[in-house]
Amino acid sequence: MQTPAPVLMTAEDLLADPFPYLRTELVRGHLLVREPPGFHHGDVIVRAVVAISAHLTAEQHRQGWAKPRGRLVAGDTGFTLRRNPDTVRAPDVAYIRIERWPKEKLAGYAEFAPDLAVEVRSPSDRAGSTLARVTDLLTAGTLLVWIIDPARRTARVYRADGGDSTLAANESLSGEDVIPGLVLPLSELFD
Repeated sequence: MQTPAPVLMTAEDLLADPFPYLRTELVRGHLLVREPPGFHHGDVIVRAVVAISAHLTAEQHRQGWAKPRGRLVAGDTGFTLRRNPDTVRAPDVAYIRIERWPKEKLAGYAEFAPDLAVEVRSPSDRAGSTLARVTDLLTAGTLLVWIIDPARRTARVYRADGGDSTLAANESLSGEDVIPGLVLPLSELFD
């Protein structure tokens, strides 16, 4: 007797998630549940959002633009990165260039990858699962991924061209070509 194949979830199944208070993602049709990350994790996320947002606002005013160059989403906003089987990843912070921003309000997950994805490592995150998230994002079209590690006071930067680098606490993250002019000292996130 053959064991039936597991039923794979879709992005739509995940959106109707019966576990609304858990942090979930979908990886190749399989539900992935992550533990709540803790207080310091949330503090680092907010600091990153505030710094990026302040840069975007200042640049908009300096350039005299009617709209900012792009917009941010946070709080584990889901992005459908792959279909059949579906993969939905939810970075802690994501930046989308304004020309890619959806014209209509989305009821579900975005069907594209963000331009910049920011992940703050949680104490429970394993290196392999973090690299899998990075790979899924880059493969789907994300241009720049920042992995911020508060426990080690470092950050790792991954680029669409395959380049990567590690930054120490006294160095700064750069928006590179994705958010030109953005410089975010890691010390502002950790101290």
